[in-house]
Amino acid sequence: MAVNMTHLIQELKQVLEEHQFSTNDTVLEHHSRDESYHKPAKPELVVFPETTEEVQVVVKAAESFGVPIIPFGLGTSLEGHVIPCGRGITIDFSQMNNVLEVREKDFLVKVQPGVTRSQLNKELKKYGLFFTVDPGADATLGGMAATNASGTTSVKYGVMKDQVHDLEVVTPDGSRIHTGSMARKSSSGIHLNSLYVGSEGTLGCITELTLRVYGIPEHIMAGRAAFPTVNDAVEAVVSILQSGVPIARVELVDDRSIQQVNRYNNTTYEEKPTLFLEFHGNEAGLLQDVDFVKAIVQEHDCQGIHFEEDNAARVKLWEARHQLAYAYIHSFPGRKLMVTDVCVPISELAGAVNHARRVIEDLGLQAGILGHVGDGNYHALLMLDPDLPSEAAKAEQLNEAIVEYALACGGTSTGEHGVGRGKMKYQEQEHGSALAVMEKIKQALDPKGIMNPGKLVPTRRTNV
Repeated sequence: MAVNMTHLIQELKQVLEEHQFSTNDTVLEHHSRDESYHKPAKPELVVFPETTEEVQVVVKAAESFGVPIIPFGLGTSLEGHVIPCGRGITIDFSQMNNVLEVREKDFLVKVQPGVTRSQLNKELKKYGLFFTVDPGADATLGGMAATNASGTTSVKYGVMKDQVHDLEVVTPDGSRIHTGSMARKSSSGIHLNSLYVGSEGTLGCITELTLRVYGIPEHIMAGRAAFPTVNDAVEAVVSILQSGVPIARVELVDDRSIQQVNRYNNTTYEEKPTLFLEFHGNEAGLLQDVDFVKAIVQEHDCQGIHFEEDNAARVKLWEARHQLAYAYIHSFPGRKLMVTDVCVPISELAGAVNHARRVIEDLGLQAGILGHVGDGNYHALLMLDPDLPSEAAKAEQLNEAIVEYALACGGTSTGEHGVGRGKMKYQEQEHGSALAVMEKIKQALDPKGIMNPGKLVPTRRTNV
């Protein structure tokens, strides 16, 4: 262990309790990976602060010794965001997990970064409120803000950046700042919320969040609609959106994935490209909306549409969608899951999905495709044999083909998973000269390059 790391630990021992830092190999191993396919790498130290002041102490000490910092939530990220690139210490925010304040009349909640999505919704339920961003995994809210997470409800409520009113951030020099306020809107100053949401821990550590929440809908209806082709399904979504029907969720699952759903959940869904739909509102209005949607999808050769109002039936329906990754893992024992992520203009989605399927077939890979079709975001789920380098190479070919297609039609290399280390190589192609502006921001705010180096934008570290 480097001398400056030894000195750093000695300094932290003066201000932290013994249980708040660890060099135990099992703890280091736990913080060496996320849920991605990227190669693990252990940090040299893991600290567990309980207050913003303790985070400041850790950051100031790390900055003075020139030791990199990697913020860590639950490790549910998918592009290697929390994997150290070389030496460094991990700040684990699991002990900062309190819901600090619920302002139900303002539809706002203030939380620490280690609070999980399900934990928050359990607390909000007693107020008749809920938090909308649903990335599938029960991620921490700090991590969700760091990656600008989204999910199945983004078509109605927006993504993580749309819910953030204010962040408390500890900057690389150990200062504490707030990026916004509790007001619904502001024309004051540079919009720092947008700077820090999605910055993936490269500009500072999020230690508190003020988030927008919503009233629990009076009535919810969910359904599924099967189509002969992906094109028909996507065109139906475009027509639904153009009609102004306030749809809360609309997910596309391809026919190969429906096969896996049926095997895993013992369901008998039509094995065709399928839309999973959900509507929020009052009962009378929803019945009209559902009738309207039924008429719309029939115009696009829908081969069967079924709606559920009962809560248990709705939960079962969405479990099929949310458990799709586990369905693939269950069907391919011994293989490792790799998940891709791009976003394209909605008008380009059908072509993008069909292109991805052709590449999958040409490469001989086992994979399914699903997407948040309401906003043009889709994923490919690949099952790889970790002992076959040739499959890893093919997976990389697929990922590159999908990204290249997305960028060529005006899309982005990642709609919600983030850049991390996996999408770094596409940043210059996607952003062009704007990447230099991002690098300048990084250099200005983190001149020593200690905040999560090797992620999002290139880091030029200054040795201390």
